[in-house]
Amino acid sequence: MIALFLPLAIGPWQIVLIVLVVLLLFGGRKIPELMRGLGSGIKEFKDASKDENEEAKIEDKK
Repeated sequence: MIALFLPLAIGPWQIVLIVLVVLLLFGGRKIPELMRGLGSGIKEFKDASKDENEEAKIEDKK
């Protein structure tokens, strides 16, 4: 079972390669905008999941 996930392990060289490809594709100026959008999307997702948890707790109390 462990052998199935071994090819999916990401090492430091793979991370460096991914970063270089992203830099080549989007350029240095576009990356901060992409990260801002990613961060705001993650924040919205967390807020929505927190709201769902609070609503579930209210329903449980009824």
